[in-house]
Amino acid sequence: MLKKMPDTIVLVFYMVLTAAALTWVVPSGEYVREWVEADGRMKEVVVDGSFHYVERAPQLFGIFFALFKGFVDKADVIVFVLMVGGAFWILNGTGAIDRGIKAFVERLRRKQRSQTGRWSVDDTVLTLIMVVFSLFGAVFGMSEETLAFILIFVPMAISMGYDSIVGVCISYLAAHVGFAGAMLNPFTVGVAQGLAGLPLFSGVEYRFVCWLVLTAVAVVFVLAYARRLRKDPTISPMYKLDDFWRRSGTGSAAEAGSVRPDASAETGEAAEASSVRARHIVFAVLAAAQVVMACLYPTATFDLFGRTFALPLLPCLAGLFVLAGGYAARRSGVAFSMGLLFFTILYLVLGVLCYGWYMTEIAGLFFAMGLAAGLASGWGMNPLMRRFMEGVKDMLGPAMIIGMASGIIFILQEGKIIDTLLYSVSYAMSEVGEVASLAGMYLFQTLLNVVMPSGSAKAALTMPIMAPLSDLMHISRQTTVLAFQFGDGFTNMITPTSGILMGVLGAARIPYAVWLKWVYKFILFCIGLGFLLLLPTLYFTFNGF
Repeated sequence: MLKKMPDTIVLVFYMVLTAAALTWVVPSGEYVREWVEADGRMKEVVVDGSFHYVERAPQLFGIFFALFKGFVDKADVIVFVLMVGGAFWILNGTGAIDRGIKAFVERLRRKQRSQTGRWSVDDTVLTLIMVVFSLFGAVFGMSEETLAFILIFVPMAISMGYDSIVGVCISYLAAHVGFAGAMLNPFTVGVAQGLAGLPLFSGVEYRFVCWLVLTAVAVVFVLAYARRLRKDPTISPMYKLDDFWRRSGTGSAAEAGSVRPDASAETGEAAEASSVRARHIVFAVLAAAQVVMACLYPTATFDLFGRTFALPLLPCLAGLFVLAGGYAARRSGVAFSMGLLFFTILYLVLGVLCYGWYMTEIAGLFFAMGLAAGLASGWGMNPLMRRFMEGVKDMLGPAMIIGMASGIIFILQEGKIIDTLLYSVSYAMSEVGEVASLAGMYLFQTLLNVVMPSGSAKAALTMPIMAPLSDLMHISRQTTVLAFQFGDGFTNMITPTSGILMGVLGAARIPYAVWLKWVYKFILFCIGLGFLLLLPTLYFTFNGF
């Protein structure tokens, strides 16, 4: 009998120990770096041929600093997780998500019973969600933002009869498959092409083909698993662990009442009147704020396929909120809270695409959503903040895992062995032919992503070396960028050094070992498929390649 698998944070700590052990074995080395302009921004890049060995820096006591340093380095991600978790705890307390999901699932089931054939309504819903998130990953590099959706899609998937793994797949996995096959991702394609001296987002046509193929494979994989769950839910490796979500799904409405001590004196019509009044006040304030913002920013500008568009998106959203939000406020508290969630997502997409929003703005957006949902339900500030703090406490586990995972990078950097590994691999690749060199580049980028999940940082480190190397081996620089892109994308979904992955798994309450065992075959298949998609660029001429 195998012993019980250690907790995720224990596994990550073992990896910290492994990284520290490597610093005693691998020689320390460094590249000289300089600042250059790429993609309109200044980036620190490696000077080709500048590698040199330096004095060893083996890590011992650094092991005990890793968690602290990891927390500091990933403070933005950790605060993001805590704030979003607290905001959703408030929204869950209103009962809106639970009731909204149940109503949605019941409607699906009614349509399912009236339908014949192998393709089901559930298949349509899961496919549409995955395609949308994959497109977000391909267009604007959605990654960290998926953390905010886990607390929506995991309960929804379980209510539909699936498990938490399906909930993670339709959002997080889909976005990262799109991230790997990205067409316009500024964080990988944009930065890498800028550093390789290529026109920004050139070669988009073949990348679009790659995105279609990868997204189709991901959809088929997830739907096949979902169909097996429909036949027998107990085959899920998360079947017992998902009891948490099944229990919380039935108790959220009751919990909502327990966090409104100020409403205990109100009963019946008086309580309902107070809630309706609060809802209309919140609607009026939000509507007024959006009208003001629409007047201040009448047009939103974004780039798509090399063209710039300026559209009145904020005025359109404000008008839509006034109409839909006013109707929802008159209808019920659940409808209004679900409307708040819907418009929050719309503003998230708008902010990321048009205004360069990142985690600070997105966390603030969800915090505002949580406050609005609680106040619209008639809560006072004391119970509302207590509910928020309960959500923050619930997300402390994922926050610890994120900090510890970032500690692995701290150990490798302090030991000065990342550059040594890079130099060794790039030197070995210069001695082989085209196909083998391409395979080596791709494999190296894939393995490097395990210890350096940041796409932009990895591009700054590797592209100044790989781009000239590809010239020597008569490989298109565009192909080299594509190899970097695939290598950066697929292993994001399994690397324990990724704070985003650990945060997602923590929020979904999926142990890392369970996730790795479930997803590794899919990742290996994607890695192999990625290499097959690279090969045509060696033998055929594609636009931009």
